[in-house]
Amino acid sequence: MKRNLIERKLGKVDRALAKAIEGAETAGAVLLAKQRREGEWLKHEAVAGLAVAKPDRVPMQRDSVFDLASLTKPIATTTAIMLLIADGKVALEDPVAKHIPAFAEREKDAVTVRHLLTHSSGLRPWRGYHELLLEKERKRGERWMCTEEGRAFILERVIKSALVHEPGTAAVYGDLDFIALGAVVEAVSGERLDAFCRERIFEPLGLTETSFRPLGDDAPEALPRARIAATEECPFRERVVWGEVHDPNAYAMGGVAGHAGLFAPAADVMRFAEVVLEVWHGRSELLPRELVRNFATRQKLPPESDWALGWDTPTAGVSSSGQYFSAASIGHLGFTGTSLWIDLEREAIVVFLTNRIHLVAKRSRYAL
Repeated sequence: MKRNLIERKLGKVDRALAKAIEGAETAGAVLLAKQRREGEWLKHEAVAGLAVAKPDRVPMQRDSVFDLASLTKPIATTTAIMLLIADGKVALEDPVAKHIPAFAEREKDAVTVRHLLTHSSGLRPWRGYHELLLEKERKRGERWMCTEEGRAFILERVIKSALVHEPGTAAVYGDLDFIALGAVVEAVSGERLDAFCRERIFEPLGLTETSFRPLGDDAPEALPRARIAATEECPFRERVVWGEVHDPNAYAMGGVAGHAGLFAPAADVMRFAEVVLEVWHGRSELLPRELVRNFATRQKLPPESDWALGWDTPTAGVSSSGQYFSAASIGHLGFTGTSLWIDLEREAIVVFLTNRIHLVAKRSRYAL
């Protein structure tokens, strides 16, 4: 395809983005896309709209930092589990209870690490544990939100929760699987999830501005929030969420959880995707290639499931990947308006980060 034709097609992307902002689908966005063609990378990027509309007006920048929401699952937690497998400390068929004995309670002894990674464990998809902490605060007059005690309370509730279906019989996307996986990482490594990910993933892969943003009295100084795209107005926080994690359970856990809490600019998300792609093709050794290829493969658990290990794959018919990604693609979405898709076969990457829930007149028509 000639370059001028490609540029004309990409112009449609820019116009669609401008239309989405004008139509209040999102406040702002950063798009980075690239594909290898005949030995060279064709690249496209777009920046539009506002990172913050209230309480201040801050234009979106290429290096704006986003609350990645559920992109935390593949970038942080899934990769952490992969590295622990490479270390010989965890196996996909390990019962979760091998690493967290209390997990065996309420007939969960058959749930494996593979079940958690494929959302087929049988744990319920979601529960508002933050509401339990808020109720504790109201009744006792003590602080529980964003404390180590509150975090431990939520982890214990997840670990000791009951199943809603037998492991491996259904794949139901949710957060509890990955809260539990975060607990596995911490139990096996002896480090909190954010520290492990910083040392083993973010720093080695050159993700220089990717991090969790811990909350609480002892939280370290972090990136100034002026760099960060704001999200939603939160009823129980009584403010626009800006510079802290949007997800209420991750917030209650102090900003560090296996299902949400990661912040990064689009360039770092692209860098992570490039590493995955290069490793998959055997051109990099920054991650274990055999495991990367295994984790990118549909597990068919159960047989009709589209889930790989910690990654989604294109669904037949209507898919969040759109219609152009090949079957050999992996990706994930985040509720705040974030998206990453990697076409391993065609060597294409699309990073699309938005703040779609920030003061928009309506929810986006695109379900995230």
